[in-house]
Amino acid sequence: MNRAEITEQIVVSRLRLGLTWKQLADAIDRPVVWTTSALLGQHPIPPEFARVLVEMLKLDESAVSVLAAPPMRGGPPTADTSRVPTDPTIYRFYEALEVYGAAIKELIHEQFGDGIMSAINFSVDLQKKPHPTGDRVVVTFDGKFLPYQWVSAES
Repeated sequence: MNRAEITEQIVVSRLRLGLTWKQLADAIDRPVVWTTSALLGQHPIPPEFARVLVEMLKLDESAVSVLAAPPMRGGPPTADTSRVPTDPTIYRFYEALEVYGAAIKELIHEQFGDGIMSAINFSVDLQKKPHPTGDRVVVTFDGKFLPYQWVSAES
């Protein structure tokens, strides 16, 4: 069984069993965004956690080794990465970065120097914030600053 097939089984099983992503995350004491992303195929899940999740989701034990393997992040190798996703929720993140990306980049450089925010040494959180005009979605990206380091070929 491959990762895409297991991911499909996870989604179907979670709905069939009435489990929430939060319940699954709590079972392994991991953040809900990370757990959801991992179960959707974007992170390897340590075998001890994969076993718990496989049992909760009533999947075959053979899924543990596949869940523990490093995945092809960002989608399958045949995915057209030049195409912006059309799912409205995901597209809104692209739209927000189109509008605010250059400003965020400038502010990172102004406040930290020449470098980038790590997406490897990274966490993300999602919160629901009540608001009189309608609930707000609060997404926090928390990445380590990595300065560019220029070295010569002789170094």
